[in-house]
Amino acid sequence: MSVSPSLAFSASAAAPAHGPTQAELLDFVRRTAGDVELIASLPLDPEGRTWVRLEGPGGSEAWLIGWPPGTGTGWHDHAESVGAFLTASGELKENSLTARLPTDGWKTLELTEGIDRERRLGAGKGRSFGRHHVHEVLNESTEEHAISVHAYYPPLPQIRRYSRSGQVLRLEQVERPADWQ
Repeated sequence: MSVSPSLAFSASAAAPAHGPTQAELLDFVRRTAGDVELIASLPLDPEGRTWVRLEGPGGSEAWLIGWPPGTGTGWHDHAESVGAFLTASGELKENSLTARLPTDGWKTLELTEGIDRERRLGAGKGRSFGRHHVHEVLNESTEEHAISVHAYYPPLPQIRRYSRSGQVLRLEQVERPADWQ
């Protein structure tokens, strides 16, 4: 995995004092993904994801991420943060759960049938999500990099990582900001 230096990018409109909403984060990632020079400036690594931290609106955390062919995040959530992401180039697939999971006090859950959702997000397509949204994001292309823009508010306090085998979801690790910054 490669890490790129931080880059400042400001939103043109001031966010409200309560912090940006999911819709405002989605608007930010949409506008940012339209910045052709910024998207082209991301160094791409054939082996692992690359990323640059951006300045998001209203104190949010934002990232520009490059996805080599065949890479993904694995199952995870963003704890108490709401967020949005949009594919700037290529195509990403998002697998997510439609049910809200308990936030604490468990290591293994058996998921009920019918809670899986799949989205294909080509260039210019994105989505927002609420707190405790469990998903994985993948670049299933065998040839093409994908690039995406992500924003979270409040800035990520932690990321919980899960493994999944069939309908069994298992909490494997809790990462804090020091682990990815």
